[in-house]
Amino acid sequence: MKPTLLILAAGMASRYGSMKQTESFGPSGETIMDYSIYDAIRAGFGKVVFIIRKDFAEGFKSRFGSKLEGKIEVDYVYQEMDCFVDKNDIPADRTKPWGTGHAILCAKDVIREPFAVINADDYYGTDAFKKAADFLNNQCNEHTYSIIGYQLDKTLSDHGTVSRGVCEVDADMNLVSINERTKIYPEDGKVVYEEGENKFEVPAKSSVSMNFWCFHPSLFERADRLFKKFVPENKDNIKAEFFIPIIADEFIRQEGNLIKVIPTSSQWFGVTYKEDAAAVKNSIDKLVADKVYPTSLW
Repeated sequence: MKPTLLILAAGMASRYGSMKQTESFGPSGETIMDYSIYDAIRAGFGKVVFIIRKDFAEGFKSRFGSKLEGKIEVDYVYQEMDCFVDKNDIPADRTKPWGTGHAILCAKDVIREPFAVINADDYYGTDAFKKAADFLNNQCNEHTYSIIGYQLDKTLSDHGTVSRGVCEVDADMNLVSINERTKIYPEDGKVVYEEGENKFEVPAKSSVSMNFWCFHPSLFERADRLFKKFVPENKDNIKAEFFIPIIADEFIRQEGNLIKVIPTSSQWFGVTYKEDAAAVKNSIDKLVADKVYPTSLW
C-alpha cells in the first residue's frame, strides 16, 4: 500500500495577511503545495489528503481537484473548532481550531496507511520526499516514526524572526526532544534566539523540525486520547494549541518507541512574511531553470 501525504492547509495565515496556501508562485501559476504534491507523486505516494476549513472548501477543491485527477488519489478533511470536542468544553471566546495535532486527528477516518504530514505553505524539496517515502515504505511501524530534519541556517527568513523546533538527538539520531525557540534570526554570522531579555546562540547546523513528520496510523488513537485530555485542561486558555510535538513527546517517552530524525540536503523555503514572497518566487524560478521541475507541473 502506497503511503499518503497529509497537507495541513487550514491555517489562517495571520502573520502573512492573506490566503498564502493558494497563492501562485510558479511560472504556470503553481502554489507551493503543487510542488510538494508533484515531489510526493515522484517519490511514490499514492494519496493526498488536504486538511482545510469548510468556509473555503469550494474554492480550494476547484483549484486542486481537476488538475490532480488521474495523477494521485485525493481526499479532503475539514478542521473545525468542534471536531472531536465536547461543545461544552469550547471557550466562548475561542475563534480558531486547536492546532496541528488536532488537524491530524481530523483525518482519522480517511487514512489507514503510513503517512507523512507537511505544512501547505512550506517548500520541502525533492530529497525530503524521497527519504520520507523510503522510511514510510520500509521502516515505519507502530513503534517507529520519523521526522525530516532541516539544517537551521537553511530555514531562516531575511524579513523577520522565525520560530523553530530545534531537535535534540541521541547518538543514533533518534529524537530526544524538540525545544521550541522563538525569535530566531541571523546576526553577525551566527544564529541567535531571544528569550525574555536574553539572547542565546544556537548552532547553525542544528536539525530543526519544519513539520514534516512520518507516522504510522496507530498515531490516531494516541492523538485522540491526548486531545480528549488536553481540551478540558485548557478550556480557560482561548489560545491553547494541541501541537504535533505534544503527541510525539508522549510517544517517545514510552519504552520501545522512537522517532528517527532523518536529515535532508534540501533547502527549505516558505512564506512566513509577505516580504518572503519574492524570494520564494525567485527560488522556484531557479529550480525550474535548473530542470528540477518542468515549466508547467500539470
